[in-house]
Amino acid sequence: MIKLLTIIGARPQIIKAAAISRAIQAHFSDKIEEHILHTGQHYDQNMSAVFFDELGIPEPHYNLHVGSGTHATQTARITEGVEQVLLTAREQGTPFDGVIVYGDTNSTLAASIAAAKIHVPVFHIEAGLRSFNMSMPEEVNRIVCDQLSSILFTPTETGLQNLQAEGFAEDGIKQRVRFANGQGPRVILSGDGMYDNSLYFSKIADDKCNIIERLGLTSRGFVLATIHRPANTDNPANLQSIFTALLDIADRDQIDIVLPLHPRTRKMLDVQLTPELMTRIETNNHMRIIEPASFFEIIRLEKNARIVMTDSGGVQKEAFFFQTPCVILRPETEWIEIVEAGAGIITDADYARIMDAYDVLAGKEVIFPPLFGDGHASEKILNEIVKYIAD
Repeated sequence: MIKLLTIIGARPQIIKAAAISRAIQAHFSDKIEEHILHTGQHYDQNMSAVFFDELGIPEPHYNLHVGSGTHATQTARITEGVEQVLLTAREQGTPFDGVIVYGDTNSTLAASIAAAKIHVPVFHIEAGLRSFNMSMPEEVNRIVCDQLSSILFTPTETGLQNLQAEGFAEDGIKQRVRFANGQGPRVILSGDGMYDNSLYFSKIADDKCNIIERLGLTSRGFVLATIHRPANTDNPANLQSIFTALLDIADRDQIDIVLPLHPRTRKMLDVQLTPELMTRIETNNHMRIIEPASFFEIIRLEKNARIVMTDSGGVQKEAFFFQTPCVILRPETEWIEIVEAGAGIITDADYARIMDAYDVLAGKEVIFPPLFGDGHASEKILNEIVKYIAD
């Protein structure tokens, strides 16, 4: 029996892990024993624990409870905690055969470092994504994690091309590179497990979640906005520009703006926005600020919105899955395929560009080509892990 340690710590990772856990239970229960470690990077009930209930993920075997802190502090605590779990299992004679990490958070980086240093293979799901902006902590995390990974599972052709440009190939990297087990790294074009999830959970969300009805919304009759990246929330000019655009769109088109507000962003509004803009937000009947949305709630909102406006990479992609155009409130995106397909427009926090992009996407028929696999990425990923460990 193969023993794997799955690392989660932030909301998107919990969602991604659901697809893998479901595939293990359905197709690999006789081959793989999964243990889940929650780093505690996200510790708010609405941002973490509720997702376990909704998505049917097994309760974590380990929880490091690291909480918030500087990047170095958080990374160090997680590295130490993951290493201890791996070493204890080894000392007890039940070692882990590999560690699964997702995406690009501090949890991803820290777990990769801990595992690689003691020769436990790292399997990176969502490898090869690049913004080419090294001021983003996520870019640092994903690049380092890719260099340490035994298998790099990339969701798209663009991700594969990024890795090849850095010296990786589908059958290894710079053939001289070898890990302690004698194997070189492998790059696998796997498709996207989030697409698996969206297909699986979409109907369940329609049946179980009434957020559209509860908020009195109509299908394709509102805008969904999400804002959480420090480049926007910590920059008064950026945050003011984004909220001014949202309010002007709401007033001009008489359309509701639904904004599930990240706890960190909510705290920043009074600090970063002018009193005049805060008054506009508080008195505008079309500005619908709500608590952070659960996974089912965000699916229904993404699926029914006229336009999504976000600085989240995951929300960009989910909007595409549900054929909803997206205004990207960042200077770049890892999901360049969405932009190339004409389904998303990058605006950064520039007021004029936001307004123009909204009008373009609202005024044309958008095409959504099949970019993210066939809905069976999780089974492919697990098959490749089983093959790797058997070699």
